[in-house]
Amino acid sequence: MPALEDLKILDLTQYEAGTSCTQMLAWLGAEVVKIEQPGLGDPGRRLRPRGGNEDALYFLTYNANKRSVTLNLRSEEGKRLFLELVPQFDVVVENFSLGTMEKLGLGYETLKQIHPGVIYATVKGFGTTGPYSPFHSYEMIAQAAGGAFSVTGMAGGVPLRSGGNLGDTGSGMILMGGILAAYIQRLKTGEGQHVEVAQQEAVLNQIRTALSFRERTGEPVPRRGNRATVPTDLYPCAPGGDNDYVYMHVPTRHMLDALFTAIGRPELVVDPRFDSEEARAKHQEELWDIIADWTRQRTKYEVMELLGPVDVPCSAVLDSCDIWQDRHLNERGYIRTMHHPVRGDWQFPGMPIRLSRSSVELQRSPLLGEHTQEVLAEKLGVNSDEVRSLHEAGVV
Repeated sequence: MPALEDLKILDLTQYEAGTSCTQMLAWLGAEVVKIEQPGLGDPGRRLRPRGGNEDALYFLTYNANKRSVTLNLRSEEGKRLFLELVPQFDVVVENFSLGTMEKLGLGYETLKQIHPGVIYATVKGFGTTGPYSPFHSYEMIAQAAGGAFSVTGMAGGVPLRSGGNLGDTGSGMILMGGILAAYIQRLKTGEGQHVEVAQQEAVLNQIRTALSFRERTGEPVPRRGNRATVPTDLYPCAPGGDNDYVYMHVPTRHMLDALFTAIGRPELVVDPRFDSEEARAKHQEELWDIIADWTRQRTKYEVMELLGPVDVPCSAVLDSCDIWQDRHLNERGYIRTMHHPVRGDWQFPGMPIRLSRSSVELQRSPLLGEHTQEVLAEKLGVNSDEVRSLHEAGVV
C-alpha cells in the first residue's frame, strides 16, 4: 500500500520551496491536487531556457504524481469552490508572499473555521513574524540570510552560494516533516494546526555543523574551500576536463595508510612529514602534490573504483551529464525515464526514500488544468456542463 494513501493535500505552491514538499508527499502516496491560475498556472511552468510553449523541465522536476486543477481564486465563484474543496482535504500548502492568502480571504483563520482539522502549511522567506517577514526571498536570498554564503568558497576568496538548493528544496523537505508531525498529532486529537517554515531558518539548520566550529576562535567561521583535514581535498584526474576531479575524505589514520598503499607509496606510512595531523598540515602542499601526481594518471572513475574497495572514502565529481549515465544510480533504478505528452521522453531523478512495505508508481507532472473536470466531479459532484460554464466565465 502507499504509505500515505489516506492523506489528501490541496497544493497552492509554486516554483520550488513548497512544491518540492508536496511532490515528496505525493511520492509517499498522498493524494495531491495542485490548484493553479487558469491560463497561467504555476510560474515554474514558464521557466523555459529553450523557449517554446511546453512546460519547462524545471516544472516537470517538481510536480510528478500530482493532479492539476485550474481555479481563479480572485473570483467569488473560484473562492466558493475552493472553500467547498477544503473540508475534503487534510492539508493546504502554500508558499505565496506574506499576506497573499489573507488578502484573498483564504488564510488559516478562515479555513480553520470551516475545517477545524485542516493542517495549514506555509513556507516563507523569513517566516510570518519578525522585522524581515515582509521581505521577498528566493533561493539565494535564503542562503545569504541563513549563513550558507559565508561558509562557502575558497579560503581567502569571496562568499559563494551553494550549488544545491538549501533554501528551496531544503525548506520543502523540512516543511514535509512538519506536515507529517501535525498529521500524526491530528490522528490523536482530531485538531489541525498551522505549520510554518522560514527559509532563512531552514538554511541555518542545514549549516549548523559549520557553525559549530565558531567556538574554536570566537570569530566568524572561515571559508575552507574543498580542503579539510589533510589530505582531504579535491584532486585532478585524466583527461583534465572541467569536471575531471575526485574528492577524497581521509579523516582517520587507517584510511590514510590505506591511501598510501593504494597509490603505491607505502613508505609514506612511516614518513615523518606525514605521521601526525600537525606534520601533515605543515607539509600539506607536498602531500597534495604526491596524491595529485597519482590521480592525474587515471580517470575519476578509475580512482574511485580503486580507492573505494580499500575503505578510502572517495567519489568522482559527477557533472549534470555524468549523473544520468552513472552505473550505480541506474542499477538501483534511481534514474528514471519519464514520458511527457508534449516534451516526450526525458530523464528524471526518482524518489530518494525507499520503503520496503510501500509502493507508489511514478507518474509524470500534469498538464495545466488536466484534472479540473475530474476533481470537481469527484469531490463536489460538478457535472461537465457546469465545468463548461465555469470555464466560459474564467473561473476554471
